[in-house]
Amino acid sequence: MAKHNTTKRNGNSGQQGQKARSGLFKRAMVALIAAACAFSLGFFVRGESQLLHSLGFVGAGITGDDKPAAQTQNANNSLGSRIAEVEKILDEDSVETYELDSATSALLEALATTADDPYMRYYTPLQYDELTRDVADTGSYSGVGVLFAEYNGRAYAVDVFDGSPAQQANVQEGDVVVAIDGNRDHDWTIAEVTTALKRSSGQDVVITWRHPASLDDTTGPEYTTTLACEDLSIPNIDIELIDGVGYIKLRQITQTSSKLMESAFRKLDAQGAIAYVIDVRDNPGGFLTQAVNIADLLLRSGTIVRIETQGADDTTKSATTNTTVTDKPVVVLVNGNTAASAEVLTAALQDNQRATVVGQNTLGKGSVQVTRELSFGGALRYTAAFYKSPLDYAFDKVGIMPDITVKLSETEDNQLAIALETAQNLASSES
Repeated sequence: MAKHNTTKRNGNSGQQGQKARSGLFKRAMVALIAAACAFSLGFFVRGESQLLHSLGFVGAGITGDDKPAAQTQNANNSLGSRIAEVEKILDEDSVETYELDSATSALLEALATTADDPYMRYYTPLQYDELTRDVADTGSYSGVGVLFAEYNGRAYAVDVFDGSPAQQANVQEGDVVVAIDGNRDHDWTIAEVTTALKRSSGQDVVITWRHPASLDDTTGPEYTTTLACEDLSIPNIDIELIDGVGYIKLRQITQTSSKLMESAFRKLDAQGAIAYVIDVRDNPGGFLTQAVNIADLLLRSGTIVRIETQGADDTTKSATTNTTVTDKPVVVLVNGNTAASAEVLTAALQDNQRATVVGQNTLGKGSVQVTRELSFGGALRYTAAFYKSPLDYAFDKVGIMPDITVKLSETEDNQLAIALETAQNLASSES
């Protein structure tokens, strides 16, 4: 006969009650014994991490001796030690795998995003190859008529040249590059923009811009332009004798700027200049060595710039000769787009009382970025130093205050007019 889960009835109700009480007592005893065994087993398995792991209790029952090294004292106070701990766990216990290059890229991109350094950027091997590819390998290339600068890791238009494709598309000074050819998955640095615009004459490039209220503004309307790259020849230096004052417009500080500046001074001096105005408005900077060399043309002695690095005393660059290209009065004309090594030049002449600074507060780009190639491929860009003025003034994120503040008029270049007047007055006072 099949077994059932029911109990056979007995006519004697007393016997039924006694059996019921007996069963209840037995079940209570069994439960008590089981609880005691479980309690004793707990003491046993707490010290048996392997048994806990085999039972699926990963991380439970860890004693002081069993804690990972990274949890003791201050062993986990570096990113490297934390990553090493996780990697060790995965290597020893994980049954799954991960792709090393993808994991590396994701990790370093996250590090760059969360770092306090707005200029930090990880370049994959492919991106780094594009950045460092020699121009000769790609043939001649053109531009869209924009001089780019960089602020907080984002490239923006610091100057738009007359008659250029960018001017015809109504690109404005201060507009930030958001995307090139639809790629907007990261902030575009000036190096990346320059590389992306290395194209043959006539080739189109699609650039999406953002028009912010200021460089610190991360909002603003966006617009997209399709610009044809053209062969553009824009002189880096313009010179002119204006009412006896030698006017020099320096657009960038390039590899040849100091030689060009020396030539400009000599030409204007031959024309009878009584003083000089160096216009570095909208100058995004460039080569520090060239900025130092330009200052050296005007200084007989003294410190030109201080460079602050981690864990070391400031490095100083000083005037190296006791001769100058001219001893006549100098005025430096600046604005809110005067940046980096152009600010170094300005501060050097101001602190050494060699020039009067006219215009508006400079940008405050006093940091130095380097790009270091990595042994496993790619490269890391980061801030490695800060510029300081000869008098030890750190102008990063602060800028340099002019001696004579002049806000630009909407109808005329009143800044230049006052700079020329100041230069004339200085020349008159020395005569």
